[in-house]
Amino acid sequence: MALPHESVSRPSNWNVPNLITVVRILLAPLFIWMLLADNGAHDALRWAAAVLFIIAIATDGIDGMIARRHNLVTDLGKILDPIADKILTGGALVCLSILSELPWWVTIVILLREIGITVFRFVMLRNRVIPASRGGKLKTIAQSVAISLALLPFWLVLGEWVHWINTATMTIALVLTVVSGLDYLVSAWRLRKHNVA
Repeated sequence: MALPHESVSRPSNWNVPNLITVVRILLAPLFIWMLLADNGAHDALRWAAAVLFIIAIATDGIDGMIARRHNLVTDLGKILDPIADKILTGGALVCLSILSELPWWVTIVILLREIGITVFRFVMLRNRVIPASRGGKLKTIAQSVAISLALLPFWLVLGEWVHWINTATMTIALVLTVVSGLDYLVSAWRLRKHNVA
């Protein structure tokens, strides 16, 4: 007869959600190469890079859904998932700035927030679990949409007015990135104050 602690087995790190996350990490260098190889020409390679980014970023929701639905959440997945997202979105932002399609200050602000909060979360996990910022998911969606629109050269087909849409969506993503980061820090401070009290 199995003991209680033996009846519940921990999910393997080599499960489908984690494999999807690893694939997302491996696709990032290919996407970056394709985007920079196009060198702003907006030819077929640029469209292919944009589609690859959209497919890769969409897997973020898929692997999370599978992990939660089938109880496959692992510590490795919790580490790899945000890393995969940062590599993909960070690579896209840096490339857009290299191609002079996005101001460097926007890229720097977003990357500082993303890297800073990610490091902060890992440091704080040693002592306590900090709940995710309320705007974190909304921020991620906004970034994904804004970057996808910036990558797709729709202005070649629809006209220059598309740049206004791209600027608006990127501005929304930037604001949500900063606000959600501040919200996360405030939540962590409140939790620490509560635990100390």
